Formats: sequence, C-alpha cells, structure tokens
Amino acid sequence: MEILRTPRVTLIGRPQFLEPEHLAVQWKGASSDGERLAEFAGRLCYMSQHNPAGRTTAEYLGNILKQGHGSVFEHAQYVLLVEGISRSCSHELVRHRAGFGYSQLSQRYVDESHAAFVMPPAIQGDAALEAAWTRQVEAAQAAYVAAVEGLMAKYEWVTDRVHRRKMAREAARSVLPNATEVKIVVSANVRAWRTMLELRLGEGAEQEIRRMAVACLRVLQSEAPALFGDFETYAAPDGAEAGRVGYHKV
Repeated sequence: MEILRTPRVTLIGRPQFLEPEHLAVQWKGASSDGERLAEFAGRLCYMSQHNPAGRTTAEYLGNILKQGHGSVFEHAQYVLLVEGISRSCSHELVRHRAGFGYSQLSQRYVDESHAAFVMPPAIQGDAALEAAWTRQVEAAQAAYVAAVEGLMAKYEWVTDRVHRRKMAREAARSVLPNATEVKIVVSANVRAWRTMLELRLGEGAEQEIRRMAVACLRVLQSEAPALFGDFETYAAPDGAEAGRVGYHKV
C-alpha cells in the first residue's frame, strides 16, 4: 500500500494563440501564447494593436490586473493533471464550477485493491497519529478487497465479466475512506484559476487543498508569469505554506 504525502501537478494543456494578420499587434518583450491571447483581447477593445505606449506584454497585463478588467483572462485556458490528492480534497475542489471542467478517476471501473492513500498534513510528523492512521486505511483497503471478492461471487450469474466487476466495485467502494487518492484533470480559464487560488491559498483554507493550490500556482506561474505573478507564497503560523494575491478578484 502506497502512502502519499504531497500532491503532483502536471501541465497537460495550454492556449494556442493564432494571431490574425490583419490585426497584428506590435509586441514588446517575450510572452507565452496564453499571455498574448489575453493582451490581444484587451487591445481589441480599444483597437490599440499598434501599442502606442510601447508596453511589454507583462506591463500591459499588469495594468489590466491593476484595473481589475478580468474578462480578458477568460479566453486563456490551462489544463492541469492533479495527482496525490485525497477524495475529500477533490470534493472541495469540484465546488469551483464557473469556468472549470473536471474529469476524475472512477471508482466504479478502477480496481482500488492497490490504491494509494493521502496522509493529511495535520497528521504528518506525529509518529503515533501516523501509525494509527496507517492501520485504519490498511483495514479499509482489506475490507474493500474482501467485499469485491464476495460480491464477484454473489454476481457470478452475470455473464459479462466487465459489468460484474463494475457491480462489485461500485458497492465495495463504500468502505474506502476519504483519504483514498484520486487523479483528476482540471481545466479552467485564467480568471477562474485566479479565483480558486485566491480562496484556497488563504490561511483559512483546509491544509490539503491549500497545499494543492500552492502546487498549482507554481506550475501556472512558471507557464504564464504575467498572468499569475502577483501571487506570493509564505510560511503561515500553522507551519504550512499559504499564499496571497496582489490584485483581488479581477
């Protein structure tokens, strides 16, 4: 049985900007497609493709953030693969609906006999709590395996083996704890990502989803610093990382 202590976030999708020749922008400075897409959308509103102020993309988007014109950030979408989070964490994550799309591992189809479990940050570092928690998830996984075996025997009359396995697993999963790891593909536009990060990086957020938000932020900042560079992380009083945003809810 694998026990996970940190999430893993991987960028798997980014915007592709196809600049129209008849409305070409006089770009300044290096930038990614997502950043240029947002700048192009903003400049179209005022037909300022000739860039009269001579701003770089980072400077232009920084001014947009400062003014709070968040609608131009809805055009650029980033897709992340998030692994190493618990099912309780994913339940919190999917509450963010506007601008988001999700595809999550299905326990009805996937065999969880060798599932990984995510240890809560609050338990980590305390030997007694870690040992007790580990025994609990080991017992739950054993109960799942026994339930699947019993249900497969009960449904032996079902000739379609794939359907029989699904019937067994969908009932047996009821004994699995919220600590069971999930894998989930998350897509969102920049405005939606920024809203989620602002809420989930805060010290009041549950520790596991805060930890996930920090991991997402680092990936997004590396990919598009002009769109996420106003976020900063710091060590919170509880010993975990937290974050704050420079420009509130654009």
